[in-house]
Amino acid sequence: MLPGAPQQSRWIRSEPRRSLPSSLLARLVQSAFPQSRVFDLEPLTDGFRNSNFKLHLDSHPEPVVLRIYEHDPTLCQKEVDLLACLCGSVPVPEVIYAEPSGAEDFPPFAFLRYVEGITFRELKRAGDREAIAQAAHSAGETLAAIHRTVFEKPGWLGPGPCVTVPLLEGPHAMARFVDLCLASGHLQRRLPASVCDGVHALMWSALPELALSEAQTSLVHGDFGRRNVLVRESKGRWAVAAVLDWEFAVSSTPLTDLANFLRSERAARPLVEPYFSTGYQQASGSLPPDWRRLARIVDLVALCSSLTKDSLPADVEVELAEFVGHALLAHDH
Repeated sequence: MLPGAPQQSRWIRSEPRRSLPSSLLARLVQSAFPQSRVFDLEPLTDGFRNSNFKLHLDSHPEPVVLRIYEHDPTLCQKEVDLLACLCGSVPVPEVIYAEPSGAEDFPPFAFLRYVEGITFRELKRAGDREAIAQAAHSAGETLAAIHRTVFEKPGWLGPGPCVTVPLLEGPHAMARFVDLCLASGHLQRRLPASVCDGVHALMWSALPELALSEAQTSLVHGDFGRRNVLVRESKGRWAVAAVLDWEFAVSSTPLTDLANFLRSERAARPLVEPYFSTGYQQASGSLPPDWRRLARIVDLVALCSSLTKDSLPADVEVELAEFVGHALLAHDH
C-alpha cells in the first residue's frame, strides 16, 4: 500500500466499538491514576478503528481520554512515540500514561489529556467564512510544522518513530499500486470503466512528477482531514488546538496531507483556499509548481485504495466516486 489513510479511518460509528464494565474501567484508571475514581464517562464516537472515552476523575482537574487500540497493537507505541517527538512543535494531545503491551487480556491503551475544541469539519459546517479562513490558515501552519520532521528514507513508520518497510517496492510505485486497485472487482463495481481508464492514463502520464514525490521523506500524518484537526477560538482568532490520530503516519510526500485536507475544496466555491496554502508557505512549507494538480493525482492513490474495500457505506461509495471524478475533471481543465 501507499500513503493515505484507508477510508475506514474516516467513518464514524454511532456508538463505541466496545463497552467498559465498571470493574475493568476502574482497573485501567488505577494503573494511571492511583486512588482515582471515575464519576463520568462519555464515549467519543468520532472514529472507527479504535475506542475512545472521555473520563472525568475525582482526583484530576481536567478530563482525560482513554484510547484503546483495537486494530493493531503496535500502533499504540508508534503513536505515543510520535506524540512525544512532536510535543512542543506541533499541537498534539499530551500522553499522560500508556500501556503499549496492554494489560493481561486487554489491548494496548493510553490516557491522553483531553483537548477542548471542535473539529474543522464542524467549524466548516457552521458556515462562518472568517472563522473558517482563520482556522484554515492555522491548519496550513500546523501542517508545515509536521512536515519539517524528516526521515532517512520513505516508508511505513513503526515505534521510535522509525521507518520500517517501503510503502511499495520498485519504480513507479504509485502508478503500479493504482493499477492494482483498478483491477479490483470491488472498485470496478463502484467506478465506470471510462473513469478507471482515465485514472490509469492520468497516473502513468505523471510518472516524472510522481517519481519525485515517491522519494520524499517528510513525516506525513496520513489522515490530515477535517475530522482529525481540532480547532478553537482564542483571543478572537480561530486556530488549531490539536492534531489527533497518528496511527496512519508514514514517511512520504507532503502532497498526501495537502490533498487530504483539500479533498472537498472546489474552485467554484472555495472556503479554505488560499488561506490554507498561504499559512503553509508562510510557515516555510514548500510547494512545487502546479502543486494542486499534482496533489489531486497523488490523492488518487488513497481514493482508489479505499474503493477496493470489501464493505463501504453507500454514502461513502458515492463520495469516493465523486472525489475521483473531480480529480479527473480538474486535470482535464
